[in-house]
Amino acid sequence: MTEAAGPDLPPEFDPDYYRGQYPDLAALSDEAARQHFLDWGAKEGRVASPVALRDAFLSDVLAQVTGPMLEIGPFCRPLVRGDNVRYLDIMDAAALRARAEEVGLDTTDCPDEIHYTGNLGEIAERFDAVVSSHSVEHQPDLVQHLKDVADLLTPNGRYYLIIPDKRYCFDALIPESTIANVLYAHEQKRTVHTLQSVIEHRAMVTHNDSEMHWNGQHGPFPPDEQARRVRLALEEYEAAAGGYLDVHAWYWTPETFRQTIGVVYHLGLADLLPVRVYQTPRPRFEFCAVLEKTAR
Repeated sequence: MTEAAGPDLPPEFDPDYYRGQYPDLAALSDEAARQHFLDWGAKEGRVASPVALRDAFLSDVLAQVTGPMLEIGPFCRPLVRGDNVRYLDIMDAAALRARAEEVGLDTTDCPDEIHYTGNLGEIAERFDAVVSSHSVEHQPDLVQHLKDVADLLTPNGRYYLIIPDKRYCFDALIPESTIANVLYAHEQKRTVHTLQSVIEHRAMVTHNDSEMHWNGQHGPFPPDEQARRVRLALEEYEAAAGGYLDVHAWYWTPETFRQTIGVVYHLGLADLLPVRVYQTPRPRFEFCAVLEKTAR
C-alpha cells in the first residue's frame, strides 16, 4: 500500500507570522517571540499560525489534499468537496436535508449523496485523509473511534479535526476530561452516552458567546434553573431506554487534547500521533488539529 502524500503542515508557531500580526512584538527575536506566545500570547488568543483559523485551515491545508478523503458528519455544511471525497453521517442525504429544513438551516450546501450511514468499521475503502468538525467530542468510546479512523487511513494518512475548546463555548462550566475518563469509557466499550454525559450536556452548559467566555463571563445558571434541567435530563435519559442520545462526552483545551491523544498513542491503543494542535484564536471557540497514522 502506498504512503499518503499529505500537504505540508504549517508549524504551530511561526515567529515571522506572529511578529507580522502584532506590531508590539515586531522587535522580538524568534526565541523571545516564542516565549511571549507561551507566556502570554496563547492566553490572550493571539494567532501564531495562519491555519489556526478555520477558514485558513480549510483553504491552506484541507483543500490541498488530493487523495481519497472521508468526512465524518458533514450534515449540511461539509468541510470538503470533490470527486475524491466520501461522506459518512447518521442519516442519508434526503433525511439530512429534511432535518436541516426542520431546524431552519440553509440546505443549499447539503451533500447530494451520503456514501455511508453505518459505523466506521464497516467501511472497506481506505483514505489518505479523514476529516471531522465538532464530531470527535461526541464519540462515546474515543479510543475505539481513533482505532477505527486509523484502520481507514493509508500509511502516514491524517485525521484532520476542528474541535470545540471547552473554555470558550457552552461547555465552559464542565470539568475537563482526563485520560482516566477516556480509558474507562474504552474498558466499558461504550456505544451510547452515560447518564453523566447527558446531565452535563443538558443541565451544566451555559451560553455559547465565545467573546463573553474570553472575557471571563461564563454566566452560571441559578440553582433552581439547573434543578429543572437536571430533571429534564433524567427524564430524557430514561425515555431513551438505552438508546443513543447525541451529547458531548469529552471536554478539551488544545493542550489537554494533545496530551490525551498522545497517551492513547503511546499506550499502543491507536496508531494516531498528534503532529499539529493549533491554539484557539480569540474570539473563536474552536481549535484545529492533525493526527497522523504513524508506524511504531
